[in-house]
Amino acid sequence: MTRSVQALAYARASALVSSQGGRRLGLESAGGTTPQGAKAHPHFFSGFVTSAQATARGLLAVADVAAARYDERTGRPVLDPVVTGNGDRLRFESFSGCGGVYARLDVLPEGLDGAGTGHGTTNVDVNNPLREALSRLAGDDPLHLRVGDGELAVTTLAGSVVEKKVPLPDRWLRGFAEAQVATVGFDVRAELTAAEAVRFLRALPRSSGGEAARATWVVPAGRTLRPATRQVPGAVCLPVPRRLVALQRVLRQAKALRVYGPSGEAATTASAWEIVLPGMRLTLTLSPGSSRGFSGEGGVLEALATEEAAQDAALIAVLLAWEPRIDPADLAAQSGLPAERVRAALTRLGTAGRVGYDIADAAYFHRELPYDADRAVRDNPRLTAARSLVSSGAVDLSGEPAGVASGGRRYQVRKVDGQLSCTCRWWAGHQGRRGPCKHALAVRIAERAMCGATATPEGAGL
Repeated sequence: MTRSVQALAYARASALVSSQGGRRLGLESAGGTTPQGAKAHPHFFSGFVTSAQATARGLLAVADVAAARYDERTGRPVLDPVVTGNGDRLRFESFSGCGGVYARLDVLPEGLDGAGTGHGTTNVDVNNPLREALSRLAGDDPLHLRVGDGELAVTTLAGSVVEKKVPLPDRWLRGFAEAQVATVGFDVRAELTAAEAVRFLRALPRSSGGEAARATWVVPAGRTLRPATRQVPGAVCLPVPRRLVALQRVLRQAKALRVYGPSGEAATTASAWEIVLPGMRLTLTLSPGSSRGFSGEGGVLEALATEEAAQDAALIAVLLAWEPRIDPADLAAQSGLPAERVRAALTRLGTAGRVGYDIADAAYFHRELPYDADRAVRDNPRLTAARSLVSSGAVDLSGEPAGVASGGRRYQVRKVDGQLSCTCRWWAGHQGRRGPCKHALAVRIAERAMCGATATPEGAGL
């Protein structure tokens, strides 16, 4: 697995301390991006939260996911959570080491006692002593939260006190974009009261073998959910139930549980599980299996395979302003682009970590992950293989179906209602549920290149 190294430098360690006015939680920031450009230690918020325990346990749940692997492999690349200030809320995000669970805590305006936040994205230090202190936090005395230290801007620092270097798998980076694409079409499939949510979640198996390791189904039944042995109308996929264990952190503060999934009948698929908390929401999005990270779902490949989407993304990026809700219709009006091209551009921006998707709001939001923005595009294995096939002349568009020579064989790629299918073994196994195979993607790239060449008059631009 290809890895890069994410270097995080903090001025000091994050800490929870007691004072006469209550407790003070200082989350230290690493390098990040703001409207004023890159900063070594950006400052996003300083104020009280309305629910101390919900905030503490929500942060712990996000940190739990960052420290977890659910595929039973050794090695756990633990990355400190990412925080984004959107002007009216804070969003804390993490991905599991295996790339199959995406966690986000949205602290809404009412959870921040109505105070506004700064704009930008950075990592925050969540160390082991802080985790222990947050775990011991009892009662709901006033809790002052600081994200980044505003005084550091005018303080001379001899050097960073805390440094972390974290191996960052490429599939982890691609997972942010794939999780976004997977959830755009999700609807609320069930909503449970706090009491029913506690009963349901505490009854889930926590072991890693047997039935607990398989993708199962749950069906709304009255005020709760009941397990199903197979997919039935109205069922929601629950891939590997033990991956919801991080939600146990917040059950005492839970007000409701909302379950999201794709509408209509579908095979084993992703799902999202949202705990409603006082002034905030904690959401876990699960990939279709413990050994099936989001990075391989292929939902972004069509948007990555066209230069048009790259150019549109550059235009749309200029129009983003750290909004907590991005309206594609507004972007279409401002940019003059059709709605479908705006959506493709947002998908492309998602691969650079610049756009996320909030299922509860059914809206995109702007953030700037502090990673190599081009890496997910440049190193995507299926896209790289498809481009190699095109450049080597392996794609034949002279007939129908199109032909692709690969690995000593010739594969046929057919188009039905605008969708491509292939005769390769990979396509037979997934039937398009994980995006196009490299052969179908190569045909798509070659077709677009041919259309571009046809549309350009001879001698144009000379």
